[in-house]
Amino acid sequence: MTPLRRPRLWRRCVLAVVAAALPAAIATAVISPTADASVPPPPDGWSLVWSDDFNGSAGSLPSSANWIIDTGHSYPGGPGNWGTGEIQRYTADPANVSLDGGGNLRITPIKSGSGEWTSARIETQRTNFKPADGRVLRIEGRIQMPNVTGSPALGYWPAFWALGAPYRGNYQNWPAIGEFDIMENVNGLNSVWGVLHCGVNPGGDCQETNGIGANRACPGSSCQSAMHTYRFEWDRSVSPNQLRWYVDGQQFHSISQNQLSATTWSNMTGHAGYFLLLNVAMGGAFPNGVSGQSTPTASTVSGRPMVVDYVAVWQSGSGGGGGDDNTPPPTGGGVDARSTIQAENYQAQSGTQLETTTDSGGGQDVGYINNGNWLRYDNVDFGSTPVGVKSNGTGAVIVRRRVSPGQIWSGRWCLGRVG
Repeated sequence: MTPLRRPRLWRRCVLAVVAAALPAAIATAVISPTADASVPPPPDGWSLVWSDDFNGSAGSLPSSANWIIDTGHSYPGGPGNWGTGEIQRYTADPANVSLDGGGNLRITPIKSGSGEWTSARIETQRTNFKPADGRVLRIEGRIQMPNVTGSPALGYWPAFWALGAPYRGNYQNWPAIGEFDIMENVNGLNSVWGVLHCGVNPGGDCQETNGIGANRACPGSSCQSAMHTYRFEWDRSVSPNQLRWYVDGQQFHSISQNQLSATTWSNMTGHAGYFLLLNVAMGGAFPNGVSGQSTPTASTVSGRPMVVDYVAVWQSGSGGGGGDDNTPPPTGGGVDARSTIQAENYQAQSGTQLETTTDSGGGQDVGYINNGNWLRYDNVDFGSTPVGVKSNGTGAVIVRRRVSPGQIWSGRWCLGRVG
C-alpha cells in the first residue's frame, strides 16, 4: 500500500511511440484456473519457506499462528488513516475477514447503514522473509480482486504487499525500510500495479511518494473476474541484485540494485527481512488520484470481497537463478503488425496511465506519456522470413536479437556443414 501517493498529472497523449516485441517474446492469454487450488509444489531446485492455504471452516478467522489482524484507523502511534488517506475502519469481524470453507480467504469491505466503511487488513507474524546470499526469494499469492468495475468500484483498493521488518513497532521509518507492492489495484480497473518504495519521502531514489512502478492488464480474464497469480522475486544470485514482478508467470516490472544508491539499497535490504500484508482499503490517495475525485462515492457498492486462494514463499537453492520453473509457455495466435492495435491494450508499461476516454465510442485510452515512459505490446506478428546458409566450412551461426526495456535478448542457431 502506497502511503500518501500523490495524484498523477493528467495530460492528453497526442502521439506515443510504442515498442512491439518480436514474435520470439510471445505472450498470450492464459486460461484462468479454478477458484481453489493447493499451494504449488516447489519447482526443481527450490524449497518452500512458508505458506498458508487458508483451509478451515467457513466463517473462521485466518490462523493466528500465521497472521496478525490489524484494527482501527492506524497503528498505535502511527500515521492516521494508515498513512494513505484511506477512510475505512479495519476490524477482526468475520464479516470483513474470514475463511470461506472452500480453501479461500475473503476480505470484504462493508458499508453500514450509517455510511461507515469497514474492511480488513492482515499481516504475517513472521518478519524475516529474505533470500540468503546467492539465492532467490519468491513470494506469490493466488488472488481474485473484488469483482466490481466502473463507478460501483470507485474507491476499492485491494493489495498484496510487503513491508520491511523495522517498520513494525516504529511506524515512522517509511519508506527507508522498503516496501514491495506485489499487487495493487484501484477502482476496479483491469490492471495490476507492481511498485517499489524506498529511500526518502518526498523524492529520493524511488521518486516518492509515487514509488517506482509499472502496471499491466491481467492476462486472459480480467483481474476482477478470475483468479491470477501475483509473484515477486528478490534475486541475490546475480550481480547487481534484482527485484522482479510477475502476473501469471509473465514478468512486467524489474528493478536492479544499481538503479538505487548504495545507502538506499542497504537500508532497504540490510535488515532482518519483510512481513507480508493483505488488505482491501477504501478510498485514499491512490484511487482518488486515478479517478480524479474523492472516493468512495455514493455509487460505490458494498460487499465485494478480495478472494485469496494461497500465499506462499519459496527460496531457490544456492546459486539458483529462479528463471526457469518449467511453466509451459502460453499458446495462441499473434496480432498482425499491419492491423490497428489499440494503445490501451498493452501487456506492460512504465510511467503511463489509463483514463476513461471522452470519445463517442467510450472505453479507455492512454492518458499521457513522457520521455522515458514505455508501452509494450506482445505477440505482434511481423511475419516470417526464410533463413538459410550453404557453406563448405565448419558451419554457420545465425543470431537474432531483440532489445527491450531493461534487457537484451539474443538467440542463436548453430548450423553444421551443409555442402
